[in-house]
Amino acid sequence: MPFPSDVLALILAGGRGARLYPLTLQRAEPAVPIAGKYRLIDIPISNCINSGIGQIQVLTQFNSVSLHRHLAETFQFDAFHPGQVQVLAAEQSADSEAWFRGTADAVRRQLPRIRASGAEHVLILAGDHFYQMDYAAMVAFHAARGADITLATQPVRAADATRFGLLKRRAGGAITAFQEKPRDPAAQARMVCRDDPHKPYLGSMGIYLFRTGVLADLLTGHPEFDDFGSQLIPWSIDRLKVFGFDFDGYWQDIGTIRSFYETNLELTRNPQAFNFHDAARPVFSHARFLPGSILEDSRLTEVILAEGCVIRRAEIRHSIIGLRSQIGPGSLILDTLVMGADRYPDPREAVPIGIAGGCRIEGAILDMNVRIGPEVQIRPFPRGTDLDRDGWAVRDGIVVIPKGALLPAGTRIGP
Repeated sequence: MPFPSDVLALILAGGRGARLYPLTLQRAEPAVPIAGKYRLIDIPISNCINSGIGQIQVLTQFNSVSLHRHLAETFQFDAFHPGQVQVLAAEQSADSEAWFRGTADAVRRQLPRIRASGAEHVLILAGDHFYQMDYAAMVAFHAARGADITLATQPVRAADATRFGLLKRRAGGAITAFQEKPRDPAAQARMVCRDDPHKPYLGSMGIYLFRTGVLADLLTGHPEFDDFGSQLIPWSIDRLKVFGFDFDGYWQDIGTIRSFYETNLELTRNPQAFNFHDAARPVFSHARFLPGSILEDSRLTEVILAEGCVIRRAEIRHSIIGLRSQIGPGSLILDTLVMGADRYPDPREAVPIGIAGGCRIEGAILDMNVRIGPEVQIRPFPRGTDLDRDGWAVRDGIVVIPKGALLPAGTRIGP
């Protein structure tokens, strides 16, 4: 079997990020902050490092400046731990001047770098999933079966059938059928493969392990294949050795503002869902030298509090308070994700970064560096509500204040 060092991890981080807009107005989706002090891209890279995979390449394209900066500041290997996190940005070349057309096309454009790595296997990952996984177990499964391609799989709810690639397989793991995000009820019925009525399907997690030669042959031999899930994987089922590897741990596809919001806040009530406190499998992020947070006569219930915050005579419930957050006296924060700030407030500003006194904020996402004046009120809208206003937006009822936005004193947002 190959050792994990024989595996190159390729993280796809170049999409437009439309699913998390307006959080992706100024950044790539994998650069979106999560859990108070991390970025989404930290998750797959940490999984790779904890799995013994040191060759990591990150494919980027849209709004990539902050993502590049984070990667450069965070993931630096030393001489005693050979490896690197290499950024492969979309570029014009003699062969093509076009943007990436899809996931498979993005990988095709990087085949010279993939071959140069010398890795026997390529592990393809998404940059916007939230999970902890030992990829070494998947590599061992893949090698033991002599697989050409292995997909990580999980049971899928009936309500989520249109969001995943669904598959069927034989005993031993060989996949016999694959349908990408089927919307037709008859097609969905054909993919039922589990006795569990709550989760009758088996779905692809978007994690693919290829033998490098097989991947290169598929991409060069079929230039019409631009996407893995809808084209390359279905074509391979009847022609190659394709297996499904069961992953039974916590995994979330951060596919919408609602799922992003709920995944974050779930951590305040169920910290074991994603265990940031596992010393054996740490989540790595940018090392900051921030002071401990100051809490003055405040009440916090079910709260994740990051470093460098100052909270004065406030009440916070079921919320995440990110790095350097400033919350003034008399404010009430409920069911809210406060991402924090890149810098401390400047007292010379008319409305400094942070949340001023006397505010009530409920059911919201406050992006980095927002400035909330005194006596501002934010309340959630009914589920299904989508709005775009000057300085704020609503997605599925959740109020989103974009990065760097200003809400003047006395602003009222709500139904």
